[in-house]
Amino acid sequence: MKSFFDPLHRPCLKLLSGILMVACLTSQAQQPPAPATPTPTPTFAIAIHGGAGTIEKSGMTPEKERAYRAKLEEALNAGYGVLENGGSSLDAVVAAINVMEDSPLFNAGKGAVYTYDGAHELDASIMDGRNREAGAVAGVRHIANPINLARMVMEDSPFVMLAGEGAETFARSRGVPMVDNKTFDTEQRRKQLDRAKEKLDRENKQDKDYRAAVEALPVPWRMGTVGAVALDQQGNLAAGTSTGGMTAKRYGRIGDSPVIGAGTFADNASCAVSATGHGEYFIRYNVAADICTRVAYQGKTVAQAADEVINQVLLPVGGTGGVIVLDAKGNIALTFNTAGMYRGSRVVGQEPQVAIFGEG
Repeated sequence: MKSFFDPLHRPCLKLLSGILMVACLTSQAQQPPAPATPTPTPTFAIAIHGGAGTIEKSGMTPEKERAYRAKLEEALNAGYGVLENGGSSLDAVVAAINVMEDSPLFNAGKGAVYTYDGAHELDASIMDGRNREAGAVAGVRHIANPINLARMVMEDSPFVMLAGEGAETFARSRGVPMVDNKTFDTEQRRKQLDRAKEKLDRENKQDKDYRAAVEALPVPWRMGTVGAVALDQQGNLAAGTSTGGMTAKRYGRIGDSPVIGAGTFADNASCAVSATGHGEYFIRYNVAADICTRVAYQGKTVAQAADEVINQVLLPVGGTGGVIVLDAKGNIALTFNTAGMYRGSRVVGQEPQVAIFGEG
């Protein structure tokens, strides 16, 4: 018996192959086209704070509350606008903080508190989550926007932190204009200094214990900061913090705001944090970095990590304040253990949120 594959049957094979090919092509032509894979909408977000402390509705006039809410919303929109237009998280952080530095409402820039000697010493830091580059300045007296100088230190110098006259010499070398220290004078802060000095001197005379006297100052006089964290459309995180420090501070005291890991931290692999509170505690407990470490190595959400550090680590030892935290997916935590915290946040596709007191 001859095989089907015998040369005599080859014309049949060709015919059969042709029929199968036509059938296959017809079948493919009848199939509906595969749906196009939708391009995901980039996630971007920003959160800001203007300081935490004893901020209660009963102690604030409606006019003052409106002023704070309006300025927080202005700062939030300034940063969000940068992100919406495709700008970097670093640019967004700086834009938001500049608005608050330029306002006398907050303890940063224009609204900075006084030192014991009646001057103003400002601190700031910024960190890039892409590569953990960072810059900071401390104890500057003639820089209108310290967060801008902190970014220059990060981008234009081989250093992380510059202080005092050295920081200002660097600023002049980069063409930054100097401003008179009196630029930061405000009547409200002057009255606050007078009351603080009176209390400090009285307590010090009674107990001869300067540390105890400082600890006896009202909580709002020992804190006050502005900050921002942002996630841009490229998936990069950034964080920044700026402050006028502690009312009636002496001896060149520096708090947590310019200390990377304490007051500011950002890493794309975990989160971005800006802190506000009693700086000595935030330095000792490495607050900003601790929160991101819990996110990175323990798999905690930003809300869980922030709650653990602020309410379970700091509060029992007397550390008061709060943090704003943002991760690479746009999740936000605004966590504080005080009566209130000036704060705001916005995620793409959502309305801006601004709050002051203990609500929400």
